Amino acid sequence: MKKQYSSEEEFLKDYDSSNYEKLSMTTDILIMSVSTEESENYRKLEEKKFSILLVKRDEYPFKDKWCLPGGFIGINENLEEATKRVLEAETNLKNIYTEQLYTFGDVNRDPRMRVVSTAYMALVDKNKLKDKLNENSCWFNISKVEETDKKYKVELENGKETINFVVDKKLKEQTTDRYEYKIAKNDKLAFDHPVVIVTGIERLKNKLEYTDIVFNMMPKLFTLSELQQVYEIILNKKLLAPDFRRIIANKVEKTEQVRKGKGHRPSALFRYKGSKD
Repeated sequence: MKKQYSSEEEFLKDYDSSNYEKLSMTTDILIMSVSTEESENYRKLEEKKFSILLVKRDEYPFKDKWCLPGGFIGINENLEEATKRVLEAETNLKNIYTEQLYTFGDVNRDPRMRVVSTAYMALVDKNKLKDKLNENSCWFNISKVEETDKKYKVELENGKETINFVVDKKLKEQTTDRYEYKIAKNDKLAFDHPVVIVTGIERLKNKLEYTDIVFNMMPKLFTLSELQQVYEIILNKKLLAPDFRRIIANKVEKTEQVRKGKGHRPSALFRYKGSKD
């Protein structure tokens, strides 16, 4: 027979949390960047690169493998406080806006113990970051993404090292567009971070349709060709110019300024309609 309590205070005083198994909470941060890199051919449009920030682990488990910046949440921290602290400790980056991505709770995602991770994501221009990265942090370009209705094949490279992984995808319910992801091949990334990366890429692609998040990547003034290149690199597909212009018709406005030089014909410059200045 259950003991009857006369007040919540009496109940909490008698409460024994050791009756339940413990689990730990972590936070993982997916920092994505779409940034300009100089083209070797001065006549060509400056190239955009889609990249992800990774950290090389210096201890077990997964020693010497790459992972997303992450760490355990303190008992007296809320999720946002922990995310900011972990990001700065792991990478030295500060004052970056992050938003919650997803909670990953597969039973065997961490070999140490039962660990549930709340992942966050952010979209930045790495060329505009003022903080110098820690030595164990590195940007990896997403050099290839092959997507079918059943799997994701992803290649990351940083000029010295290449990371390949494959994630299987399965529709959770026929009436939704939600997928279940499972690692099929992975040899250089720690934990379940291939799944976190794929989830973040999918979220970013979806946000292009109903938000103006892409303009976080754009300078104050830009050409339509530059904006289209950013859309295409995130969506991983070419867009027909008429279709693209319909997408952004109500998001940008033409200025009286033009861009000259670099072997190109003068191009009209646009700006984001939501810009405050």
